[in-house]
Amino acid sequence: MRYIIATLGCKVNQYEAEAMELLLKAHGHRPCEKGDADVVILHSCAVTAEGERKARQTARRLLKDNPAALLCVSGCWSQIAPEAARELGAKVVFGTGDTLGFVEAIEAAVSEGSETVSIPDNREKRPYQPLPAGAYAGHARAYLKIEDGCDNYCAYCIIPYARGHVRSLPVEDCVREYAALAEAGYREIVLTGIEIASYGHDLEGVSLIDVLEAMGSAAPQVRMHLGSLEPRVITEEFAQRLQRLNICPHFHLSMQSGCDATLKRMKRRYDTALFYEVCARLRRYFPHCALTTDLICGFPGESEEEFAATLSFIRRCDFAAMHIFPYSVRPGTLAEKLPGKLPAKLKNERTAAAIAVADEMESAYLQSCVGSTLSVLFETEEGESVRGHAENYTEVRVPGQGLRGQLLAVEITGVDGKILTGKIVSQGTCPR
Repeated sequence: MRYIIATLGCKVNQYEAEAMELLLKAHGHRPCEKGDADVVILHSCAVTAEGERKARQTARRLLKDNPAALLCVSGCWSQIAPEAARELGAKVVFGTGDTLGFVEAIEAAVSEGSETVSIPDNREKRPYQPLPAGAYAGHARAYLKIEDGCDNYCAYCIIPYARGHVRSLPVEDCVREYAALAEAGYREIVLTGIEIASYGHDLEGVSLIDVLEAMGSAAPQVRMHLGSLEPRVITEEFAQRLQRLNICPHFHLSMQSGCDATLKRMKRRYDTALFYEVCARLRRYFPHCALTTDLICGFPGESEEEFAATLSFIRRCDFAAMHIFPYSVRPGTLAEKLPGKLPAKLKNERTAAAIAVADEMESAYLQSCVGSTLSVLFETEEGESVRGHAENYTEVRVPGQGLRGQLLAVEITGVDGKILTGKIVSQGTCPR
């Protein structure tokens, strides 16, 4: 069976699609170019209304490019809108959390002509789905998914409905997978999940920092990179224990707004005082760490004063980089029914204003790296130069060739746009 996989959305989706491909290859199937596929697979996203539009668009493109192929859809969009996937012609429609079952259903569709729709009830508790760990295609770092699901139910977010309750990969399985990736030669492992701060909520007597310590002990030579963190998990004790690990000093903190009134409407479970305290705490334990975040502009009811408060707050936090986007209504969320929705023009203007501030802060952070020595994991070659990411997740380019997968110390000598430039000093490790 020849297949093509198209993946939309977050790192978790990418991880699951990579695991799906490993399973398909293990069963003797092979990837192919467009026009030659027996099966086209869409692993979909639904985090925004734009994600749903892209899912439909991608499904149509896959079928147009491969008119003889069977369309099979999985992921968050098909979880919440399976009938829409069927209307597009999908023969196999799965939701989230059963990658192996999805692969088996695809095989049955090809060999037997069967059609399957399998959407789990996310109101029910489900076991964690173990998946093979590894690197995304072409990447030098490895990824390990340790958690799925979310129980926060923020007003703007559909993900708890698409992913279900928090489910954690047991500690012993995390340790085994982490050690195996280290044994395979990976120098950096990114820990990912839908909401990794909630790791262990479904287990007895274990939390995120406990599993991080267990994995770190199993392979202390590997640098550990955390996915997005809910700020409430970063207590004084958490930071103290985290500092002892070979942790990359890049922390992506989930923020969404810098105004307490907006955060309350969003049903976030912290305020700006706690968020800023966490930023200060991380900088105390990890000097010059890179703090990054997400921001939604134009949430229902956001006044000019509230937006001004957000701009003031992000300047105060001094982020190294930000992901900023205008609010879009997601059907099925609490925010869908909130009054005070703003016109698209105003939301876009506020987004542009916030991006301008973020760009200033990012430029300043990159300039502050000049003169330092960073440990860079090289990933791609471009002619006479190579690129990679430093431990603070800044992108670095240096002259050289044949360095993919190597972790080397680089003296940073300049900034080119949003890329640091420098020269290799020696083999490096992840600085504390």
